Amino acid sequence: MGQVWGMPVVVGLGLVAAVAGWRRWTWQQRFKTLRSLPSPPGHWLLGHIPPLLAAVKNRQLFQILFDWSQAYGPRYVYWVGYPVVVLSQAKLIDNTIVQGTRDGSLTRTGQSQRAWNDLMGPIMIGQDGAEWQWRRKAWTPEFSSSGVNHYLTLVDQSCTQVIAQLHAAPTDQPLPVDPLFVELTLRVIAALVLGIPIDPAQPSPEGPPLEIEPTYNAMSVLTYRFLRVAVGEKPWQKYLPTPSARAYWAARRHFETCLQSRVDLALRLRDGDLAAQAQASPLFQQSMVVKIAAKEPRYSRATLLPEIVEMLIAGTDTTAHTLSFAVGELALNPQVFETARAEVDRAFEHHGTLTLASLKELSYLQGVIKETLRLYSVASGTTSLQVTRDMVVDDLAVPAGTRLFWSMLGAGRDPDAYPQPHRFWPDRWLSGDRHSPTPPMIDFGSGPHRCLGEHLAMLEATLMLAQMLRHFDWELVNGRSSLENLKQNLLIYPVDRMPIYVKPRQG
Repeated sequence: MGQVWGMPVVVGLGLVAAVAGWRRWTWQQRFKTLRSLPSPPGHWLLGHIPPLLAAVKNRQLFQILFDWSQAYGPRYVYWVGYPVVVLSQAKLIDNTIVQGTRDGSLTRTGQSQRAWNDLMGPIMIGQDGAEWQWRRKAWTPEFSSSGVNHYLTLVDQSCTQVIAQLHAAPTDQPLPVDPLFVELTLRVIAALVLGIPIDPAQPSPEGPPLEIEPTYNAMSVLTYRFLRVAVGEKPWQKYLPTPSARAYWAARRHFETCLQSRVDLALRLRDGDLAAQAQASPLFQQSMVVKIAAKEPRYSRATLLPEIVEMLIAGTDTTAHTLSFAVGELALNPQVFETARAEVDRAFEHHGTLTLASLKELSYLQGVIKETLRLYSVASGTTSLQVTRDMVVDDLAVPAGTRLFWSMLGAGRDPDAYPQPHRFWPDRWLSGDRHSPTPPMIDFGSGPHRCLGEHLAMLEATLMLAQMLRHFDWELVNGRSSLENLKQNLLIYPVDRMPIYVKPRQG
């Protein structure tokens, strides 16, 4: 009997081996053009999965991508069951993304989309095609330059609160400014999107008050989970009895508790509920959630609530950490500091305060912000695209199925795009001429998926830095190490929270 069954088993195993071998051969042939690219040493079976997962665990994913770009050049490949081509040249990244997203040869990877949509439900950044388009169309006018300008008063109110906290700080004690900027940006985005007053003492009849620390902690839990899922953790692991899973569900409950009543009220306003109109404050009635609910009937509680969480996450750390790095670089570059301060003083003397007109005169200060983004691109290493059909990238044949990734830290130090790349030099962003063109600004992305919050981020950062330069002098407590000791949750941040000694301006 053993001999009777032995032959079929042997034949079956042989067929399995043959199919597996054939599939491996066709896979290797499909991606053979990528074998010419440099690649970091990897595990014989798992490729580069182990070092990448270790980097995520140590909150250093952006750093390993940057280190590899320094070691292996502006184009390299790593393997995680499929090839990932990483770019780190500014113009190459910009041109590739713009062309690829326009002609459809590049789309967001299914894995990253699933990771985004699994946070709390389907959201804009996790969609493509028609599902992405109607969401983007609804939100874009609110974040346009003209739309954001309507919110100048709210942004200025939040900046004024930070200035008051800086005035109250002891001059002989370290003051971490990163948490102050997190509070600034979180209060602004919550006011714009949800109609929650900037002043925490002002009542908000639509729902619970904004609690900065618990809300920020919940955001951090969700974004760190996205990063883990995006590089390999399975979505179903959130159902395991682990500390990370429990933290995830606690974060979700926090947002459901603090957001649900406001989302429901916005939907009731859309339906013409008279009781809802009586309950809603003027600030809430002018909020984005009310406007979006009114203009887009496809939004329901199940889809609008996750979208609001997305906006809170996207609108907080990005600008807050950029402000911290700008404060650090200004402290270490006295000439830049004085040039920026002189420009701010001229604007104040001309207009008496900061207005939309005076902001247009702060081109050097905006150069400081752009230079900060170049060197400390807070969103470095968080986006990937999938090649949907064979394409050519910088004379390299890239087959369909390849993932495309990029290192913004590497791109920001590209000497071809940015001469003297390690120098903090805001002048490079001032209006150029045909002999000296302005360098590419790719930190807000390119093409149709360009960052929705670009104008808001520049408005917040410009107002806050202008107010600080007008009122204070400061120095770093830990010197340049504050700008070198960095970590990454979803975004890059200073480990020491950028402590400074701050004192009122003299003279």
